[in-house]
Amino acid sequence: MDKLRAITIFRRVVELGSFKGAAEDLNLSKAAISKNISELEEFLQSPLITRTTRKLSITESGQAYYNQIRQVLDDLKNADLAIIESTKTLSGVLRISAPMSFGLTIINLAICDFMKSYPDIKVELVLSDHYTDLVSGNFDMAIRGAGTLKDSSLKQRKLLTLKRILCASPEYLNNSPGLTSLNDLQQHNCIIYSLSSSPTQWRYSDGREMKSLSIIPGSYIVNNGLALKQAAIAGLGITLTPEILIRSELKSKQLVPLLTEISFESHALYAVYPHHKQASIKLRKLIDFLAEYLSGKEGI
Repeated sequence: MDKLRAITIFRRVVELGSFKGAAEDLNLSKAAISKNISELEEFLQSPLITRTTRKLSITESGQAYYNQIRQVLDDLKNADLAIIESTKTLSGVLRISAPMSFGLTIINLAICDFMKSYPDIKVELVLSDHYTDLVSGNFDMAIRGAGTLKDSSLKQRKLLTLKRILCASPEYLNNSPGLTSLNDLQQHNCIIYSLSSSPTQWRYSDGREMKSLSIIPGSYIVNNGLALKQAAIAGLGITLTPEILIRSELKSKQLVPLLTEISFESHALYAVYPHHKQASIKLRKLIDFLAEYLSGKEGI
């Protein structure tokens, strides 16, 4: 038995939840996956995985073993990377996940500039507004509007503060009731970004503390920030959105800022990555590059 190969296979079976997924990920047959797991269990004299025709589950021993060998494998990979990347031009692949709107308008442009500086690095950018599992998806990093991490296997670095403003088109405002206070929003059509952490709770500061305003969803709810902006420009209603996504529309007066004396809760953009990836020099270079690139995007 090639033990290093066997524990690598075992790790991916656990992370992907199936023999089939591990086989596709490692470009092996299901038979080879099964054989290596069986040999590893025989060597350890303990069952690691319980298999039935319908599902796969990790035994208590298997989970404990996974927790330890994952760290060992990560340490080995990081040791290799530290030497390889310190003695040659940075190269290889970075697999990155980013939300669709920020990916198209900001992150993609930054990555293109990064790749001009490091032409031997290849990037696979996956744009999606839905949550991505970095480990099972084999990602090096995700760009997220994160916060407190719930997964201890992940680390994060703040890249950008996202000031949010209330806005609408002149067309909508000309055909709607006046808006002089937050209470007036109840008379308006509020269009909603459904993937927000609190789509119908718009938090703001009264100067002393943060408060929450319950919003009645209007006629349009969408799961993409660019689509939300287009709906606002089209005159469908009022929305609360990151200012960075609508700067050109504010400048051209396609959108008008509203209740500017009120400070709505800011969000933030983070680089999130698996703990074991922090030793990768090329990943650290990319995160540093993004942090510097985005530092100039804080204000208008």
